[in-house]
Amino acid sequence: MTRPKDPVMTPGQDNTQRWGLDFHYPVFPLSALAILAFIIYALVFPVAASAQLVGARGWAIEHFDWLFMIAGNLFVVVCLILVVLPLGRIRLGGRSARPEHSTLSWFSMLFAAGMGIGLMFWSVAEPVAYYSDWYGTPLNVAAETPEAARAAIGATLFHWGLHPWAIYAVVGLSLAFFAYNRGLPLTLRSAFTPLFGARVRGWPGHVIDILAVLATIFGLATSLGLGATQAASGLHYLFDVPNTLGTQLAIIIVVTLVALFSVWRGIDGGVKLFSNINMVLALILLVFVIVAGSLTLFAANLGEAALAYASYLLPLSNWIGREDATWYHGWTVFYWAWWISWSPFVGMFIARISRGRTVREFVIAVLMVPTLVSLVWMAAFGGNALSQAELGVGALADGISDVSLAMFQMLEQLPFTTLTSTCAIVLVLVFFITSSDSGSLVIDTITAGGKTDAPKTQRVFWATLEGMIAAILLYGGGDAALSAIQAGAVAAGLPFTLVLLVMVVSLLKGLVEESRAPGLASA
Repeated sequence: MTRPKDPVMTPGQDNTQRWGLDFHYPVFPLSALAILAFIIYALVFPVAASAQLVGARGWAIEHFDWLFMIAGNLFVVVCLILVVLPLGRIRLGGRSARPEHSTLSWFSMLFAAGMGIGLMFWSVAEPVAYYSDWYGTPLNVAAETPEAARAAIGATLFHWGLHPWAIYAVVGLSLAFFAYNRGLPLTLRSAFTPLFGARVRGWPGHVIDILAVLATIFGLATSLGLGATQAASGLHYLFDVPNTLGTQLAIIIVVTLVALFSVWRGIDGGVKLFSNINMVLALILLVFVIVAGSLTLFAANLGEAALAYASYLLPLSNWIGREDATWYHGWTVFYWAWWISWSPFVGMFIARISRGRTVREFVIAVLMVPTLVSLVWMAAFGGNALSQAELGVGALADGISDVSLAMFQMLEQLPFTTLTSTCAIVLVLVFFITSSDSGSLVIDTITAGGKTDAPKTQRVFWATLEGMIAAILLYGGGDAALSAIQAGAVAAGLPFTLVLLVMVVSLLKGLVEESRAPGLASA
């Protein structure tokens, strides 16, 4: 049996060469125009834009919480099934393909792009917030009790474990399979080929790719802008550096300049380098927190965290009859919408660096390994933070006052505070750099019609635009404008949820066809 013939699509097909750029028409110009229009609107009417987009986000979360939860659970199940089925033997790129990056560098890049920066802040702030009832508690557990501490670490792992990485895995695997095994362009539209055929070359495909570009660049710009305010808060807290707009803009400029260097060098010379630096710094900080906070305490926290995650996994995955609506909508459903809106960016980047891996190897690495790392990280950072809160030690004893300071407040109770906090700030900035440069490469690939060798000036254009969007919004509209963009990105998670559900069907159909074609499927 032979697999169905795919419609003829090649990377860069329908591209236009102009002004030193090599871009896909109409994805590139329409994306750029939409971005420009959105920025002008957010600057001229920041309060109205924020109110409208926050309202859209709230409506999507409140009325479609069931859809987000069902989709998240389904993605986890699909990934686990692919690990055990014979389909897992299919190699991305064909039976003779081999990985282009070492396993360690591959993991460093996918983790840094996925959520490394988030763990720096939320591994401390999130469990303490749940424990102290900062914005509700998981399953309405009584705050500031031993059970609240257990629920806090279990719920935090629930938000950073299997579910978000399953979302990234299905997107990344779909893109990698159709690009490397079917020879289609590395864009989102290619993943829908088995269902829509040649129609993906037309407006349905254009719309999918444009939405992916908008979700990616606004998500990155929002993170860069909010991250600059967080880094500035840390510098002020530690070194009394004035936390002014000038400081925040300076941070954005520095991060953007280094990101420009990275995207100019490409994956091997830039993204991989900074991702490896990330992992080394993160490992040093992790080991220090484990040792300084007591190995015995860490061992106990690790076991308790694993048990808490396992025991709360199913109750927190349920969407029927939830009585903790404030917490459930404000945290879990918000996270699911945010992860889904980020999935085109993270999934595309993971796909780009994963040629030569088997489906089983891909899913295990993308799903299981980050979950285990998150478990260790949360046991160290979150465990120490909860211990300080429970014992009434330091600023965390009073709960969360400022999310951006929670990490530094926890480190303040350990030795060598200035040194470790400085390391944490550097790590945060390097994580921002890796997110920016990997995001620029992704947007460049989509807007170049799936080409991975578009002109370097094109990569520079998108990296510069990310920094400019963050700086302009911060300067012209402040937190209101950034919050508006973030709310818009989260609201975009609703239509993307439907896109991803269709993508899963298309992926499974494609994998089954591949497995039945002689000589094509093996590892």
